[in-house]
Amino acid sequence: MKFFIDNWILILAAFVSGGLLVWPMVARGGRGGSISVAQAVHLINREKGVVVDVSDPAEYAAGHVAGSRNVPFGSLENSKELPSNKSLPIVLVCPTGARASRAAATLRKLGYEKAVPLTGGVASWREANLPIEKSAA
Repeated sequence: MKFFIDNWILILAAFVSGGLLVWPMVARGGRGGSISVAQAVHLINREKGVVVDVSDPAEYAAGHVAGSRNVPFGSLENSKELPSNKSLPIVLVCPTGARASRAAATLRKLGYEKAVPLTGGVASWREANLPIEKSAA
C-alpha cells in the first residue's frame, strides 16, 4: 500500500496515457477511421480492395486514382457500380477526403462494413507519386 501512496503520480500517469491510447478507437465506435496511402495500397493489392471515387464527374475527369470507379456522392445509395460483395474492402476517395468520410458512413449503413476513406484524398495519393489518370468529362 505504501508503494501506491508514494507513487500515485506515476500510477495516475500510466492510467492517463493508457486512456489516451484507447480513446481514438472508442471515439470512432470501434471502427477504423480514415486510412493512409500505404494502408490503401495494402488493401488494394492484398485484400482485393476496390477504389471508389465519390467526386463529381468533372472532378473525376480532372484526375483520379488509377483504376478507380466514379460513383458521385449523391448517387451512392442507388449505384450499380458498387461491388455486389459487401465484404470486400472499399477505399473511398475524393479530392480532399472530406466527402469520402461521409461516403464511408453512408456505405457502412448500407452494409459495406469495410468502407474506409483515404486520408487527404486524391491529393495525398498524388503526393505519394502513385498513378493518377485523367479522362474525358
